[in-house]
Formats: sequence, C-alpha cells, structure tokens
Amino acid sequence: MDRIKKNGPGMLTCFVIAVLSWLLGKQFPVVGGAVFAILLGMLLALVWNDKGKAEAGIRFTSKFVLQAAVVLLGFGMNLGVVLETGKQSLPIIICTISTSLFLAWILHKTLRIPGNISTLIGVGSSICGGSAIAATAPVIGAEDDEVAQAISVIFFFNVLAAVLFPMLGVAVGFDTTGGNAFGIFAGTAVNDTSSVTAAASTWDSMWKLGSETLDKAVLVKLTRTLAIIPITLLLSFVRAKQREKDGTCAGGFRLRKAFPMFILYFILAAAITTVAVQAGIPSEIFTPLKDLSKFFIIMAMAAIGLNSNLIKLVKSGGKPILLGAACWGGITAVSLLMQSVMGIW
Repeated sequence: MDRIKKNGPGMLTCFVIAVLSWLLGKQFPVVGGAVFAILLGMLLALVWNDKGKAEAGIRFTSKFVLQAAVVLLGFGMNLGVVLETGKQSLPIIICTISTSLFLAWILHKTLRIPGNISTLIGVGSSICGGSAIAATAPVIGAEDDEVAQAISVIFFFNVLAAVLFPMLGVAVGFDTTGGNAFGIFAGTAVNDTSSVTAAASTWDSMWKLGSETLDKAVLVKLTRTLAIIPITLLLSFVRAKQREKDGTCAGGFRLRKAFPMFILYFILAAAITTVAVQAGIPSEIFTPLKDLSKFFIIMAMAAIGLNSNLIKLVKSGGKPILLGAACWGGITAVSLLMQSVMGIW
C-alpha cells in the first residue's frame, strides 16, 4: 500500500497522458503514440514546475514500466520465422546496423555530441526506433532529456521515410510486380515499425500487391529487432568496464551485475512464443501482450516527457538531428547497395 501511495499519483498522470496519446496515435499512425506522449508530457512539464507527490511515480514509470514494455515486446517474436527470414536479409541487417553505429561513433567524436545521445540515436536508427531506445536507455544510464531528444530525432526521420521511400523505390527501379525487394528495403532502412508499416503498405497500394510487401517488411523488421539482444549486452559490458576503470563500480566487473535482467526476460518471452506456436497455439493469443507492450512504451514516454526540458531540448537539437540524418542516409545507401550486390533487385 505504501508503494501504491508513493507511485500512484505519478503513474496515474502518465496513464492519462498515455491513453490520450494512444488514441491520437491510432488517428495518426505515422506519428505514433510514443511521440504524442513525449510532446504532451513536455508541454505539461512547462507549466507543472512542482510535481510534488507525482515525482516518484513518474520516475518509476520512466524506468520500470519501460523495462516491462521491452519484456512484453518479446511475445511478438516467433524466433523460427524470424531466423528463416534472416537467411536473406541478415547480411543487409548486419551491414546497416554496423554503418549506423560507426557513423554515430564518428560524429560523437568529431562533433562532440554527448555519448548517450549518440548511442541512442545510433541504436534507434539501426534497429527498431523507440523500442531499441527503450531497451538501451536503462542499460547505459541515459537521462530522460537524452531519451526524449533521441526519440524526437528518430520520429523526424520516420516521417520522412514513410513519405519519401515509396517514391525512392520507384526512382531506383524496384520491381513493381512484387513486394520482396521493397519489403526488404523498408524492413532494413526504416527505423520504426509504424513507419515500416506505412511505407510498405503504400507500396502495396501503389501496385495492388495485397499485403505482400507489408508481410515481408514486417518479418525483416522483426529480424532486426533481435539485434537488441547482442547490442544491449555489449553496451552493458562496456559501461560496467568503464565504471570499473573510473572506480565507480565497487568490487570490479561482475557479469551478474552488468547483465540487464529485463533483456533475459525478453529472450524468455520470445522463446515461450516460439515454442507455443510450434506446438500449434495460434500466435494471435499473444496479441494482447504485444498491445500492452506498446501501451507501456507510450506510458513510459509520457513520463520521460514530464521529466524533460523542452526549451533545453530545442536549444541543443542541431547536432543530434545532423547525427540522425547521417545514420539515416548511411543506412539507406547501404541497404540499397547490399540489395544490388546480392542481386535482389
């Protein structure tokens, strides 16, 4: 009861913002509920200077509800289907992820962009947008301002991709009688699931392909999402070693302390889904858990918005946007190049 009293007001505030943002996201899917939640939270924070009793619940939501969302995300993973799809798309996925992370590191060094923001934008651009940022933020100890800034940058290029990529597909000469090539392109080069869906659905509509492109793009996107596991484990290891070097990690490096346990639960959730589907249980049974995951992410983004300084975010937004543009452009170019080299189009 004490914990409910402590966290209840803040969580209720985040829940109300999340419900409104969820509904807005349904009406404007290219924008998405997570972006609406951050914006509404930041706008409310401008006039709500003393959060008082709500402070603890907002912090709880931005940390633990966010981790719960990542765990529930695993119930959308059928590892068998993802690995089968990965046979064709895995080389492209590895190259695009490597390109984005390398560009993020280079620009972090040359432009002196804060390390956490560079990491979040690099990971969000290359893996799966908001979900990857949600998984990475607690691992690297990112502040709410940094998460909000990364999400804002990712959102900007999501919208551009959803609008421009179908036209780009025509310009570069993708096959318009099938959805395989553009589906792989959308699944490997667009960073957030909502924009992947929007771009692939537009291609299907343009050439009357039913849902062929959409199905391919979503499967490739799920394969990309699995990269959350090795990336977060690597980042947790690097951060723990850095803390040991700085003397802020007492007792030296310990794998058990460094390992983000919520990622283990994410893997377990994916394994449960895979075994259940193999046993003949319809995958639709996990749909409510996937929907709950999306809602929890929106709720956590509301908390992050409430803890963010909009004025500071606007003033410091130039370099992160440049970083996002570099990652986005690099991923797009490498995806097209790899498909050409592999003879997919």
